[in-house]
Amino acid sequence: MSFRARIALVAAAAVAIAVVAASGVVYLVVKDQLYSSVDSSLRSSMDRIQHSPDVGDLEHGPPTQSGVFGGYPQLLRQDGAVSQQPGQTLTLPVSDRDLRIAQGNSDTYFRTARVGDNHIRMITFPYQPGYAVQIARPLDETDRALSRIKYLLFFIAAGGVLVAAGLGLAVSRTALTPVRRLTQATETVAETRDLSERIEADGKDELGRLATSFNAMLAALEESDRARSQLVADASHELRTPLTSLRTNIEVLARDRQLPPGERERLLSDVVEQLGEMTTLISELIELARGEQHRVEPEDVRLDLVTETAIERTKRNRPGVEFATDLHESMVHGVPETLDRALGNLLDNAAKWSPPDEQVEVSVQNGEVVVRDHGPGIDEEDLPYVFDRFYRARSARGMPGSGLGLAIVRQVAQAHGGTVVAERAEGGGTIMRFRLNGAAEHNS
Repeated sequence: MSFRARIALVAAAAVAIAVVAASGVVYLVVKDQLYSSVDSSLRSSMDRIQHSPDVGDLEHGPPTQSGVFGGYPQLLRQDGAVSQQPGQTLTLPVSDRDLRIAQGNSDTYFRTARVGDNHIRMITFPYQPGYAVQIARPLDETDRALSRIKYLLFFIAAGGVLVAAGLGLAVSRTALTPVRRLTQATETVAETRDLSERIEADGKDELGRLATSFNAMLAALEESDRARSQLVADASHELRTPLTSLRTNIEVLARDRQLPPGERERLLSDVVEQLGEMTTLISELIELARGEQHRVEPEDVRLDLVTETAIERTKRNRPGVEFATDLHESMVHGVPETLDRALGNLLDNAAKWSPPDEQVEVSVQNGEVVVRDHGPGIDEEDLPYVFDRFYRARSARGMPGSGLGLAIVRQVAQAHGGTVVAERAEGGGTIMRFRLNGAAEHNS
C-alpha cells in the first residue's frame, strides 16, 4: 500500500470514528429527550391521579382521570393484587420494587418494560397507604422516531466516511506533492549523477524546509564535487611538468653513461630537486584532502605558543631568516595540529620572500596572528587569488612551491570560523592577517 493510500485510509478511519461517536452521542441525546417527554406525560398523569377519591373507591379499580387517557393505569395493592379499569386488557408487570412502593418502603420510579408485543414506559408511585398506582404508556411512536433517526444517522455516518476518504486522497495528494518532487529529484540525481538538480521550495512548513535542506545538500555536494574535480585537474596539471622533466632527466641518465661528470651531477641534482618538489606537492594535496574530510574535536589552545613553535621550526628550515616577534598570550578554541600547519605555511611563505637583510615580523594578540615580510609585495591584480589552490603569481613562477601552502592556510582558517587576508604593506612587503573568530572571548 502506498504512503498516499495509507494517509487517506488513516484520515477516513479517523473521520469514521469521529462520525460514529458523534452519531452515537446524538442518538442517545435524542432518545433521552423523547423518553423525557414520555416521562413528563406520565408524571402529569400521576399528579392528576394523586387528587383522586379516597381508598374506599380504590377497591373498584384505579381512579380515572382525563390526564391518563392514552395510557394504562393499574392499581397495585401491597399484597400484590392488581385491579384495572373496565375493558383494559393490558396487565402491567409487577416487580419487587413496585410492591415495596405499595408497602410504603420505596419511592416513585420509571422503567421500561415489554408486555407481549407492547413496548411500554411505566411509572410506579405511592398513592394511599397500602396502595401504589402504575401507569404505562406505549413507546410505539417513540420507537418509530428513534428507528428513523438511527437509519438517518447511519447514512450520514456512511456518507461522512466516503467524503472523508475522498478528502483524504485529495489532501494526501496535495500534502505529498513536495515529497513526490523530492523523490523525482533524488531518482534523477541517482540516474544522471547531475548534482545541479533542484526542487521548488516555496513553503515554510516541514515539507518546505525539507525541500530547502535537500537543495542545500545538493548544492554542497555539487560544490564538493566541483572542488574535487578542480583539485584532480589542477593536481594532474601541476604533476605533469615535474614528471615530464623527471622522466626526461632519468632517460638521459639511463641512455648515456658517458656524460661528463659535471653534467651528470647537474642532472642528478635536478632529479633530486624534482623529487622533492613532487613530494611536497603530494604532501600538500594529502593535507588539503585530509582537511576537507577529517574532523578533530577542537580544544583550548594557546595561539601564541603554537606560533612560537612554528617560528622555531621555520628558523631551522631557513637558517638565514631572522624573526622579530611580539607574542601576547591568546587563548583560542581550535585543533593544535592544523593551526600549527597553517601558521607554518604563513611563516614559510614570508621567509621565502624576505630579503637577507630584513626581518620577518610576527605578532599575536586577541586571537589574531599578523605576519609581515619586507619582500617585493603582491601585485594588486594577484591579491584576490593568492589563497586559491595552485595559484602562482607571475613573480613566483620561477621559485619553488606548489601553490597550495596559502590554500591550506585559508582552509584551516575557515574550518575554525576565521579568516585570512593578504595586504600590501606600506613601505613594501606583504602583511598576512590570520584571524580566528570569537577568539578574543578566550583571551586572558
